[in-house]
Amino acid sequence: MAPDAKGQDPLASLAASLQGHNEGAATGLATVTGRPLPPVERWNPSYCGDIDIEIRADGSWWHEGTPIKRQELVKLFASILIREQEHYYLVTPVEKVKIRVQLHPLIVIDAEPLQAPKNSGVSQEDGYPIQVLTLNTGGHIPVSNRYPLALEPRANGAAFVTLERGLTALFSRAAWYRLVESADDSGAVHSGDYRFVLTDEL
Repeated sequence: MAPDAKGQDPLASLAASLQGHNEGAATGLATVTGRPLPPVERWNPSYCGDIDIEIRADGSWWHEGTPIKRQELVKLFASILIREQEHYYLVTPVEKVKIRVQLHPLIVIDAEPLQAPKNSGVSQEDGYPIQVLTLNTGGHIPVSNRYPLALEPRANGAAFVTLERGLTALFSRAAWYRLVESADDSGAVHSGDYRFVLTDEL
């Protein structure tokens, strides 16, 4: 996506098109940014082609070969990111553009066992704490049947978590090691009533 007729930066154009459009935003614990998300499901913009944005395997965002260093801008774009089939799009009320993702669009940077808060909607049984994952975009995700884990063979068998809007988050090395340390003698990780075996062999 090239600059428009006025020479406006396409990133600035995307950000500007979101102003005043958070009414009816999705809320709750498990948003990818930890904030209410714009209601992209309610929007039906025209498809405007590709934009030269790439999310690399380490979770960093790049535009036209240059890293996007403003974390607030990364969070903004993550809040409007969706996956449809095998493609990823940024969606605003007025445009829908396709971006590239090398592996997974988000990264889990920490995993911590916590007691589930009351009225959280997350079941905590058998005395197992809830494994809460911190994302590189600021969100906190409770591992559960709604947000399950799976192994990623392209990342040496590390896990990823499935999120809303078709998105996924791959564990960083440090977060993966921390999760592995919480496994029981059978090689399984527990999060409330959710159980996940860390290796295919077990």
